[in-house]
Amino acid sequence: MAFRGLHDADPLDPSILLLQDRHRSHLVDTKQLQEVLRPRQQMRAFLSHWRMDPRIRPYVIRARFYGIYRLGHIMIDWPLITCLVKRWRPKTHTFHVPVREMTITLQDIAIILGLRIDGPAVTGTCVLDVAELCGELLEVTPAADALRGSAISIQWLCQHLSTPGPDADEVDLERSARGFILELMGSFLFADKKGVHVHLCFLPLLRDLTQTLTYSWGGAVLAHTYRELCRASLDRRCGNSGCITLIQLWSWERLHVGQLYFRRSAPYPAPPLPHALHDDDVNGVVAEGLDDGLPVEHGVQPEPQPEVKPKPALPLGCRWSVPLTCVLNPSGVLLLYRDQLDKQTSNQSYGSRTSESWLTNFPIFA
Repeated sequence: MAFRGLHDADPLDPSILLLQDRHRSHLVDTKQLQEVLRPRQQMRAFLSHWRMDPRIRPYVIRARFYGIYRLGHIMIDWPLITCLVKRWRPKTHTFHVPVREMTITLQDIAIILGLRIDGPAVTGTCVLDVAELCGELLEVTPAADALRGSAISIQWLCQHLSTPGPDADEVDLERSARGFILELMGSFLFADKKGVHVHLCFLPLLRDLTQTLTYSWGGAVLAHTYRELCRASLDRRCGNSGCITLIQLWSWERLHVGQLYFRRSAPYPAPPLPHALHDDDVNGVVAEGLDDGLPVEHGVQPEPQPEVKPKPALPLGCRWSVPLTCVLNPSGVLLLYRDQLDKQTSNQSYGSRTSESWLTNFPIFA
């Protein structure tokens, strides 16, 4: 394939590019589209209005979604996301950069988010008896104004399930944990452009939380992210949905463009790797001991003891949930990002910045 030049990844024959006349890159290059993608993200709102009850924490860990919760809210760099969407090709599901084609892989999902990437596929029907399903698994039937088809309002879930009673038994705590995980999916993993509803097709997979962890949630998140990137790359869409945080963390781990640096040490290296969670056991998890070995929220993680080799439960993405700075690398500038990507060299893309010693102790998801 012949290209136009070193800093222009477009081929000489544009007919080989699928839907190029509708692609965002064509609209940007012809000055028809300059807006920054800016969909709503609800993770911050979710974390502020739904404080995890310590009693449901063992159930969230058992389902292997605790790492997503600890990842928390990371400020999205929308100009960076916009630049990446411009370089996304729907036919190959890759980002076209001058030196290579790159993409988010299942391994990235497992390492950055800590989600399982093998096991049964996340699938099911979208034709649901909402009243029966919610009555069985949530023990409450949503009102008509809380539904949008087979999707349920995230705000409604919080109002009815976020605070288990003081005398709540195991059934009540499991019900609250299902609501918590469901809202985590709607706010983070499978978010739509508005981020106010989550589809109930995921709820049957939360019936038995000991079986929930066996599903390939990482594969489902990757497929959903691919689809939303394809949609955002075509026509004049002003928003993007899906797991936007995953795209940004992948970019920070793999590319030099827009990367932030750890604020608390010179010369501003990448943030430290996440520490391990010692009491991450499927059975017999004690809620009071779950924070042993965990980093302080928004703080610096202590170095693990060399003689202890616990199984890490916090995914790699958690290392970016710390104070960061853009002193050495300007961020949030759309035209600068485009110029940096246009002039990218082979030594400015990284296969992995993760130490081998950390990966050796990382839980095996595949």
